[in-house]
Amino acid sequence: METMTKLSRMECRIIECIAAGDSTTSIAQKLYLSRQGVEYHVSRLLQRMRVPNRPALVAKAYSMGIFDSSAWPPKVDDEL
Repeated sequence: METMTKLSRMECRIIECIAAGDSTTSIAQKLYLSRQGVEYHVSRLLQRMRVPNRPALVAKAYSMGIFDSSAWPPKVDDEL
């Protein structure tokens, strides 16, 4: 669970958007980033979490307890 404590607020918001099914463009608009900025954060998250793709990233986040399991769309647990 060490990885969870090292996630920035921006990374948490990006994971939330990915879990909700948002596209890169949609995430960029919501978070006031460029598409390239979103892709940078996503690729960094994939490396740090050691997963090959976005669905695996969401699955690992759920398995690590990063998300509040009672919320939809997925929200990062506030206690982190």
